[in-house]
Amino acid sequence: MVKLRLMRMGKKKQPTYRIVAADSRSPRDGRFIEIVGHYDPRRGEGGQATVVVDNDKAVAWLRKGAQPTETVEKLLKVSGAWAQFKGEAPAATDTAAAS
Repeated sequence: MVKLRLMRMGKKKQPTYRIVAADSRSPRDGRFIEIVGHYDPRRGEGGQATVVVDNDKAVAWLRKGAQPTETVEKLLKVSGAWAQFKGEAPAATDTAAAS
């Protein structure tokens, strides 16, 4: 089974993560199929975490049956890929249409 999960990168005590599509049997930091995005919990403006996801790649993997981990599912919701996968309109489009 293919999973969308985090792959730890970075130095000791300074983690950054890649969001990858990988076989569920492969190790956490081992072999992966494709990089879907990245997540930096330590950086960003005002100390905010940085999440960058290629929504098209993420949705394509979800449609193929890839299962996201709980953390990756939360990150996909932040990026808007989860709403796109579920067929819901993104929040930014709703506010623009309401104006």
